[in-house]
Amino acid sequence: MQFQHPMRVVLLDLDGTLTQSHPGIIACVTKTFEELGRPVPDHAELMRFIGPAIVESFARNGIPEGEEMERAVRIYRHYYSDEATFEDPKHPGHKVAGRLYNSVYEGIPEQLQRLRDDGYMLAVATCKPEPQALVVCDYFGIADMVDGIYGASMDRSRLEKDQVITYCFSSIGFDPAQDHAVMVGDRWTDMDGARKCGIPALGCRWGYAEPHELEEHGATAIIDRVDELHDAAVALLR
Repeated sequence: MQFQHPMRVVLLDLDGTLTQSHPGIIACVTKTFEELGRPVPDHAELMRFIGPAIVESFARNGIPEGEEMERAVRIYRHYYSDEATFEDPKHPGHKVAGRLYNSVYEGIPEQLQRLRDDGYMLAVATCKPEPQALVVCDYFGIADMVDGIYGASMDRSRLEKDQVITYCFSSIGFDPAQDHAVMVGDRWTDMDGARKCGIPALGCRWGYAEPHELEEHGATAIIDRVDELHDAAVALLR
């Protein structure tokens, strides 16, 4: 997909920025540790699974590279993508896989519409594997609110946020000499990825960042509420 230059691009993290995704992620992580016969991490550690690539979080919790890591990823993806195990918050009585045990933050659709009305290109940039991100964005109507959805690769060759941003830029024909972009996200991964790619980062406190995390990882600006998103993103793209 190619766009006219100069582009003004708002990159949007998915989990913790557009959607409140912790119920599904934590439920699937819990199932994974139970099936591996390992102790389930405490709540604070489970919350740290939102944002980074799943293999990074498993490794941080003692799962070694190799056969056990591969098994952990398979179990997680089974509950996250395949088996309808969890109560659907949109349709009580209906079971969904973990990726749909989720909801869009109130006010996000209105903020994204304002940005599009003002001529900004919107792209989801997530460390979630792209096929999973596409399903989530379609189910919750986010696909109709943005111009593109870019995620990690299933084979883990594209895993980190800076790799996803670079992939997005390559896909849209982004030219840093004349185009401008901002990364909007709630975790250190978003702040670090933006810095590595030489673009400003807008931190969102309504997501899953720990205290001082956004500041310590160099957020260019930080907002507390969803209704501040449009104005803050515009200010960073001037």
